[in-house]
Amino acid sequence: MADRRQKRASRGVDTSRPTTSRLYDFMLGGKDNYEADRRLALRVLEIMPDAREAARANREFLARVVRFMAAEAGVRQFLDIGAGLPARDNVHEIARSAAPGSRVVYVDHDPIVLVHGRALLAVDGRTTIVEGDARDPDAIVDDPETRRLIDLGEPVGLLMLGVLHHLPDHEGPAGIVARLVKRLPSGSHVAVSHFHNPVDHPEASRQAYTAEKLFKESLGTGRWRTREEILTCFDGLELLEPGLVPVPEWRPDPGDSARPGLSRHTLVGAVARKP
Repeated sequence: MADRRQKRASRGVDTSRPTTSRLYDFMLGGKDNYEADRRLALRVLEIMPDAREAARANREFLARVVRFMAAEAGVRQFLDIGAGLPARDNVHEIARSAAPGSRVVYVDHDPIVLVHGRALLAVDGRTTIVEGDARDPDAIVDDPETRRLIDLGEPVGLLMLGVLHHLPDHEGPAGIVARLVKRLPSGSHVAVSHFHNPVDHPEASRQAYTAEKLFKESLGTGRWRTREEILTCFDGLELLEPGLVPVPEWRPDPGDSARPGLSRHTLVGAVARKP
C-alpha cells in the first residue's frame, strides 16, 4: 500500500529518494519520512545498531547548547542552519525557557522542512524559517527575514549541528564557518556537531568508513572527519570547555537519556566563542 503521505507531499518534492533531514526524523522517532528514507535507515542500523541513540544524543546536545547560550552566555538571538524537521523541544522553545523573548531564525533548503517549518516553527513574530544553503552564507545572513530578527550588533548563537559533515572537502566547510563568523559580532557563540572518524579506535573507525561509503552511495554526502579536520572549523575562535568531545560528554545533564554505544565515538561536538 502506497504511503499516504507521499500523495500529500508538496509539489516538486521527490519522495522516491532519501534525504538527510527525513532520515534524521526517522531516527528520532518522527513520522515525516517516506519509504525511501526508511529503507536507508534500516541499512544504517545494520552498520550502526545504536544510530537512534546517536540521533537522540545529538538532539540532547542541541538542547544543552541552547540553554547554555541563553542562560549563561547572554545570547538572545539564534541562527539555526540546517534546522531539519521540527521535533520535540525546538530551539525557540528551549531558548525561551531560559530567556523569554529570544529570537530564532531557522534555515534549511529541504522543501519538506520548509513546508513543515513554516507551519510549526514560525509561531510568532520572533521566529521564522528561511530557505537557505550553508554553502551561501552571505545569502542567509542578508535574507530580509534574517535581518528582521537578527541584529548583527548583538551576539548571535550560530548553530550548525549535523550540517558540516554533509559538505565535501572541496566545498571547504571550515571556510564556510569562517565566512559566517566574520559577519557576526564579538561575543557570538558557534556550536557544531560532526561525524567523526576516531582513527585511534579501530572498531569505531571501521564503522565510520563503512557508514561514509553508504551515505555517499545513497545520499551523495557524508564525511566522517578526523578530530584535526573538525577542529579547523573553530579556527580563530575560543573553544569552550570541555572542547571537542563526543556529544554526550559536552556538559552532560542529569536528564539526558540517550545511551549511544560505539557511535559515541563517531559523533562529536563543541561550542566556541568569537573573541
